[in-house]
Amino acid sequence: MPLLSVSYANFRNIKDDMLHLNAKEIFFVGENGQGKSNLLESIYILAYGSSFRTRSDAELVKNGADAFGLKTLFSRNGDSADSVFVSYEKGGGGKKKIVKNGKTLRDRRDLITTMPCVLFCHDDLSFAVGEPERRRFFVDQCLAMYDLMYLDVVRNYAKVLKSRNQVLKESRADMLDVFDQQLCEFGVQIQKMRGDAIFKFNQIFGGLYERITGISGVSIKYSPSWKTGSGAPPSASDALSMLGARRADDMRMQTTMSGPHRDRIRFVRGGADFVPTASTGQRRLLAILLRVAQAIFFTQATERLPILLMDDVLLELDPEKRQSVTSLLPDYEQLFCTFLPGEPFERYARSTTKVYHIKDGSWSDIR
Repeated sequence: MPLLSVSYANFRNIKDDMLHLNAKEIFFVGENGQGKSNLLESIYILAYGSSFRTRSDAELVKNGADAFGLKTLFSRNGDSADSVFVSYEKGGGGKKKIVKNGKTLRDRRDLITTMPCVLFCHDDLSFAVGEPERRRFFVDQCLAMYDLMYLDVVRNYAKVLKSRNQVLKESRADMLDVFDQQLCEFGVQIQKMRGDAIFKFNQIFGGLYERITGISGVSIKYSPSWKTGSGAPPSASDALSMLGARRADDMRMQTTMSGPHRDRIRFVRGGADFVPTASTGQRRLLAILLRVAQAIFFTQATERLPILLMDDVLLELDPEKRQSVTSLLPDYEQLFCTFLPGEPFERYARSTTKVYHIKDGSWSDIR
């Protein structure tokens, strides 16, 4: 049984105390605005060093306080425990500190593999119907969960891209050759790794979607911005030629018009876009099953089980679909779900489930 405890100090509206979450499944039950999502948010912050609900750490501090602190002790199946401490002080423009096993981390990348979480939340719908950037984000997140080299490549690409765009704005064409070379070296690595990941992802995702909806043939299509006529991944020299051919357009637009930041990722069926003709329920299931596939993909790549965080996502499905989704959940280290009091959460509980009633940021045992 996993061992997880979280200590709270001035975090959101959560009471200052320690919560022991030593069960396979944890259900948080309560009315809206009582702190259920805040509890899931705290686990996510301890896993990744940032919130999934806000980019402002100052918003995480309890009203009337100047700082917050979160601390966890996490152990998998009797393994030695990892401790993580995340704190933030408002003074001096804001100061965040992340400490793992007594060592202060300078980069959140060193935290990512400690307590891997897969988050299911309402905003996931944007993976189906939102801007292309959101689908690129999802694929990048899937890879970065276990491959820190990929995260480094994405970061390096983003730095070079920013510099190249600045040079374009300043019309300094003499500087472009240097940045073009670097951009293509990092960019083709990203495209190859994205392509490989989506190929493997499709072996999981389409079958899941058909089992839930009865609709076969739905898959994810990757259209890289740089591509050869044969469809094969371009080499760095291929990409450099493509970038050079578009330089005049880039100079005119004062921004880089091609590269992995312009890649397209679509849901297709029979070669046609699936989302425009899909119902609202079918789109919602796309988003949820992407997360299920993400958890399976992670386990296949690492032989580790993730923690699943499900924030009110079952509420948006009809009872039959809820049952179907829960039956398809992959094995997990732990599962955390939030429910409203009127929901039939007992239907999804197991002998290993712990249920807490949440009110005004405090918790009490239900079972």
